[in-house]
Amino acid sequence: MKTIYDYYPNMDKIKTDIPKQIKEKLNEVKKIKPTKSMILHALSKERLKAEDLYILLSDLSLDFLEDMANRARSERYKYFGNNVYLFSPLYIANYCDNSCKYCGFRKDSDILRAKLDCKEIQMEMDALSKTGIEDVLILTGEHEKNSSIEYIANACKLAKTYFREIGLEVYPCNVDDYKILHKAGADFVTVFQETYNEKAYDYFHPSGHKRNIEYRMNTQERAILGGMRGVGFGALFGLSDPIDDAFCLAYHAALVQKKYPYAEISISLPRIRPTHGADETIKLNLVSDKKLFQILLVMRIFMPFASITISTRESSDFRKLAVKYAATKISASVDTGIGHRSGAIKDTGSDQFEINDTNSTEDVYKILKDLGMTPVFTDYINI
Repeated sequence: MKTIYDYYPNMDKIKTDIPKQIKEKLNEVKKIKPTKSMILHALSKERLKAEDLYILLSDLSLDFLEDMANRARSERYKYFGNNVYLFSPLYIANYCDNSCKYCGFRKDSDILRAKLDCKEIQMEMDALSKTGIEDVLILTGEHEKNSSIEYIANACKLAKTYFREIGLEVYPCNVDDYKILHKAGADFVTVFQETYNEKAYDYFHPSGHKRNIEYRMNTQERAILGGMRGVGFGALFGLSDPIDDAFCLAYHAALVQKKYPYAEISISLPRIRPTHGADETIKLNLVSDKKLFQILLVMRIFMPFASITISTRESSDFRKLAVKYAATKISASVDTGIGHRSGAIKDTGSDQFEINDTNSTEDVYKILKDLGMTPVFTDYINI
C-alpha cells in the first residue's frame, strides 16, 4: 500500500514549499489560547494575519458572530457590491479509480456508471444553456482512462459554443495537461483538498492516485503554471476538525495568492452530504449551520478579494444569508448525476450526492432579486 506521500508514475513534482508552510503555521497557531480581547483586536485590524485567522475561527469567537457578520458584510460590499455570480455544474462521467469513503462515485460503489459521448455532451450543454447559465463547471469522476485529458479537452471545446466561462473539477493533472485543457477553453480549475489532516486524509482515501496528499495540495500551482486564469480551493467539512481545516484552507489560498498575484482565487465551503453507501465515520465531525456561517464570515474577512462559493449542498435559506454577508457565487439548476438534463439520454449515471437546494436558475434569480442582490451570469467577454 502506497503512503499518502508516495508519488505515482508520471506525476509532476514542482518546486514549492507551500504544503510545508501550511503544516508549520498550523502547528504554530494551535498553541494560541484565544481570549475575548484577542478576538476584538483581530476584528479591529484592517488585514488579518494567520494568528488572527485562527483566533476568529475559534469556538469562543462564536460569541462575536454579529461583529464578524458586520465586518464581513462591509468587506463583501466594498469589493463585490450586490453582485452574486451564478454557475452550474455539468457532470459528464462518473467512473472513478479512488475509494473515498464519503463519495458516491468511489470505485467499489454499485451505482450506475455512465460516460457521455460528444453528442450527449452537446445535448446536456444545450439544455443547461437554455436556463440562462453562462458559467459552467465540468466535472468527471477521477478516472484517467474513462475521462482522459483528450476527452475533457473535447468537452471544453464543445462548451465554448454554449458558455462564456468554463471551469473544471476533475482529477488533479500535470502542468502540460493543464496547458492542453486551457488551450481547449478552460478558464478555471477547482480542486477540493477534502481535509488537510494527514491521518484523516489517509483514512478516507485508502486507494487510488488521490492518496497522495501533496500532489493534490499542489494542484492549484500546477494549474496556474499551465496557464489557467484562476484556481479554486475547498475543504469538505465533516471529515476532520473544522477549525483546523478552515485555517489550512484559507492559509493555503492566501499563500498561493501571494505567490501568484495575477491569478484569480476562489474558495468553496462544502459540507458533507448523504450519498450512496457513505462511511458512517463522516458523522463524527458534523459542522453546524452556525459554525459554517462563522467560517464563511472569517474567510471573507481574511480574503476580502476572493470569490467565495456556497453550493446547493446548503439549503436555500442558508444560501440567502450567505450571499448577504460573504458569499459571492452560488450554483443553480444543479444535478450531480450523468445525463439527466436533456431528458433524451438513455444510459444515465447515478448522482454523486444528494443536493439540498433544488431551485432552478429562474428561481435562484428571483430569490436574489428579492434579496436586493444583483444576479450576474458572467462579467467576461470572449474576444
